[in-house]
Amino acid sequence: MLEPTPAGTVPGEDPTDLQVVRTPVTVTGLEAMAERMFGNLVKAVVDVERGIMAVGGEMHADEEALLLSEGSLQSSLWGINLYPAEFGGSRFIEFDSVINIRPRQGNRTRSVDDAAARAAIVAVVERLVTR
Repeated sequence: MLEPTPAGTVPGEDPTDLQVVRTPVTVTGLEAMAERMFGNLVKAVVDVERGIMAVGGEMHADEEALLLSEGSLQSSLWGINLYPAEFGGSRFIEFDSVINIRPRQGNRTRSVDDAAARAAIVAVVERLVTR
């Protein structure tokens, strides 16, 4: 379960906000993080090769940097937004991040254009986020 940030801290300034998720977290923990950060969403970066994700950054680039520092390959990282209130529905995952623009991999938009990559992202998120 994600731990709440202490009262009085600014989102993104507390290092406990930014974390790598290797084992399942609850949607309740994500809801609390969303409330502290953006109100209704949590930014996340998914490593489709390693089956992990980073959450809690103010920007996807923060989460990307954390995963890169822990050995992830940039080509395996995809930025998404999670809407905890939409858990279990089609609007839970939003494929939208500047880090997704990578022409060399054939992705020219902020979305994730490749269906297989999207499916891999969904599989990781479904494994790591539980009720």
